[in-house]
Amino acid sequence: MKRENVLVSEDALARQREFEAKIKEMFTAREAHPVACVDTFGCQQNVADGQKLMGMLADCGFTFTEDPKEADLVILNTCAVREHAEQRVFGNLGILTHTKKENPEQVICLCGCMAQEERVSQRVKESYRHVDLVFGPHALWKFPELLWQVYETRKRVFAVDNEDGTIAEGIPVVREKGVKAWVSIMYGCNNFCSYCIVPYVRGRERSRDPQYVLREVRELVEAGYKDITLLGQNVNSYGNDLEGDYRFPDLLEDIDKIPGEYLIRFMSSHPKDATNRLFDVMAKCSHVAKQLHLPVQSGNDRVLKEMNRRYTREKYLEEVRYARSVMPGLVITSDIIIGFPGETEAEAMDTVSLVEEVGYDALFTFIYSPRPGTRAAEMPDPISQEEKGKWFRELLEVQGEIGCSSYHNYIGRTMRVLCEGPGRTRDGCLTGKSIQNIIVDFDGDKSLIGSFVDVKITDALNWALIGELVKEN
Repeated sequence: MKRENVLVSEDALARQREFEAKIKEMFTAREAHPVACVDTFGCQQNVADGQKLMGMLADCGFTFTEDPKEADLVILNTCAVREHAEQRVFGNLGILTHTKKENPEQVICLCGCMAQEERVSQRVKESYRHVDLVFGPHALWKFPELLWQVYETRKRVFAVDNEDGTIAEGIPVVREKGVKAWVSIMYGCNNFCSYCIVPYVRGRERSRDPQYVLREVRELVEAGYKDITLLGQNVNSYGNDLEGDYRFPDLLEDIDKIPGEYLIRFMSSHPKDATNRLFDVMAKCSHVAKQLHLPVQSGNDRVLKEMNRRYTREKYLEEVRYARSVMPGLVITSDIIIGFPGETEAEAMDTVSLVEEVGYDALFTFIYSPRPGTRAAEMPDPISQEEKGKWFRELLEVQGEIGCSSYHNYIGRTMRVLCEGPGRTRDGCLTGKSIQNIIVDFDGDKSLIGSFVDVKITDALNWALIGELVKEN
């Protein structure tokens, strides 16, 4: 797909602003004050999409609530990665039949990755007739036009055509108040891991032009955001579709030049595209957090091949060793899948042994969940859920010991912490994230919220560190 066809034109975006104005005028004429509820499921990319939806709705004249009973418009912004999230969405759609009965004028919308799946959109069309609007990630930038169609025609609207995907710059965003912000630097995925539906619903990889990313980060820093996460299905692929040799490490270097006190994080990072240059750049950039989320998924080479991950156990370990050599004290986290179709107990234990060898600071662990439409969903899977559960518990036990030991190693150290708000470990304390992305609770005045402070660690829990504020001389 040609680059010029990826970028949504200014004229097309201006057309969407016209629909925003029409919706706003419609409610003004009714002397109505429309309220929307946007409920987002899944990953940070979905969160970023939800903030764009809210931005467009704000321009349409909507205010927001978290209670669907109070809303004139309810949006379920969905995730398709795991079966559990899908079940929750359908459960919520069922509940919304009652809110619709109480308020027949309420508009209900299903969007996001689930909506892009043909089997899901068809199910909604046939069985959830109270849903008025269904659209996938490809159509997000056209949301005002789609919503206007619902209001104007009073008919159901489905926009789930398979498209290559686009990039739309300049969509308004309503961000959460506080210190954290998300910046999408690319969309889509070309990897086609055999267990993953994302490439089918998010389309092929598209990188935003660096100028737009840099402008957005600069504006966020100037607005006071201190913890900014760069998002992509595989950030290490950033720039592959751009002209020239500008890649993700180049983007990190340019962001690092933006003046201010802030941290840059990124996710997700695919091991097949992680390079020594990336780790070298991370090491030298003062604003880039010394934290690396590097999903391994399995520690067995045969399983990795069946997953279509395109690296080996040893290649992954080499990356970890090099990253730690240039960034002593680097915090490393990962994703693990246990019970992949055809996986044996010995292969699952290879994953456990890799976890022991790496010594992760934290893990995001899952028992394999089949996703219809993926290659893995068609593979023979003779192992019972009970047996997979046993392997999973062993993994959790090993990681629990490693995590506990890792956290206790911080006792006595002084850590730089971004204070985010009230803490949970005791009354009156504050909480924040260290540069390594570890939760730290400490006593201090609320005036510190939103600033970086030094905290000396005095104790460790299995999920957080406890410390005391280091007073400045």
